[in-house]
Amino acid sequence: MSPDELLFILRKLECELQEPATRKDATRLDEILHHDFVEFAGSGNPFTRAEILNELSREVTRSIDAQDFKVQLLSTDIALLTYRSAEKCADGSTNRHALRSSVWKLGLSGWQIVFHQGTPTEVFYLGGKTAD
Repeated sequence: MSPDELLFILRKLECELQEPATRKDATRLDEILHHDFVEFAGSGNPFTRAEILNELSREVTRSIDAQDFKVQLLSTDIALLTYRSAEKCADGSTNRHALRSSVWKLGLSGWQIVFHQGTPTEVFYLGGKTAD
């Protein structure tokens, strides 16, 4: 698989994880989240797979814009995906800007996310426009 193909696949999966329909779909989340999944949230707190699944079941719908995706193959079945994101508000402004990284593992059923970290950052340009 070429780096471009891998980037396409992992970007698609990462964006799917940001979709409200996926975040509420326990069956789909079970397919995408590795059984050893851990997240380090922007707060600095770690969350297990079970805690994330519980949190997502109660989450209020939100819209995320992500950009600047890059992938690095760490081994034949492990990849690091990095990107920037911001939450879009109803008034068109953005907040919760973050640098994000995810570790993905290829298994028999496809790629699964093993680790995710969101690090808060300063406001950045979003899709060619200044983010608020």
